[in-house]
Amino acid sequence: MPAPYLKRVWLDPARIPDRNVYPFVLPLLRDDFELSFDSAITIIVGENGTGKSTLLEGIAVMAGFDDAGGGKGYRPVDHSRALEKMGGSLASALRGSWLPRITNGWFFRAESFFSVARYLDEAAMDVSALPPNFLSHSHGEGFLRFFEERCQRQGIFIFDEPESALSPSRQIEFLKLLHRMHDIGHCQVIMATHSPVLMAYPNATLLRLTRGGLEPIGLKSTDHYKLMRAFCEDPEGFVADALTEAAD
Repeated sequence: MPAPYLKRVWLDPARIPDRNVYPFVLPLLRDDFELSFDSAITIIVGENGTGKSTLLEGIAVMAGFDDAGGGKGYRPVDHSRALEKMGGSLASALRGSWLPRITNGWFFRAESFFSVARYLDEAAMDVSALPPNFLSHSHGEGFLRFFEERCQRQGIFIFDEPESALSPSRQIEFLKLLHRMHDIGHCQVIMATHSPVLMAYPNATLLRLTRGGLEPIGLKSTDHYKLMRAFCEDPEGFVADALTEAAD
C-alpha cells in the first residue's frame, strides 16, 4: 500500500501519569490531542518552545525509534549528549492507527547525527571494504549523502529540522530528495522545519503549531515566509529596524 502508513495519533488521557509535568503541560497537549495524516509528507512549522521537537520525538518513539534519533537496530549509539529526550514520556501516552504498521524508517535529529554516522561507518568497516564513510564529507554533504542512502526505502521518516546543516542550495537538493521519496510512493515523511524553502514542497500537508494547537496553513501565511520576504525586499532597512528595536 502507498504511504501514509501512520494514519492518526492521539493522546490517551488514561495513559498520562501527571498532567502537571512536562511534556503534558504543553498547551498542545492540554486538551484532547489528535493529529491525522492525510498525505505522504507532513510538514510542521512553529516557533521554538511550542513543542514541535517533543511531538516528533513522541511519534518516533511510538513508531519504535530511539527518542534521541536513529533507526531500528541502532540503540547502541551513544546519545548521552542529546539536548532533549522527552519522546519516551509522551510516547507512553500516545496511541496510533496504522494501515499497515511499518517498522522500517529513520528518526533524524541533527544533534545526534554524527554519533549515528560514526556508528554506521564503524559497523560497515567490519563487513565491507568500502564503508559509506559519511564523516569524510562536510557537514551538509554528509547529511545529504546519508539521506540519499537511507531514506528512499519503504518506511516512515521523521526529520527534526534537517535544514540545520544545509545551505540554501543544499536545501534545494533535499527538496529533490523529498520529491523522489514522494514519487516512490512508499515513504511517509513527518518533518519539523524553520526553512521556508522546505515548507514550499508542493505535495505536503503544511501545519502550524502554536500554543493553541495545530492548524493548516499556507506557505505565504507563515511567519517564516513573511520575515524572509521582508528581509529580501529591503535587507538594509530590515536589519536597521531590527537593530533599532534591539537598542530600545
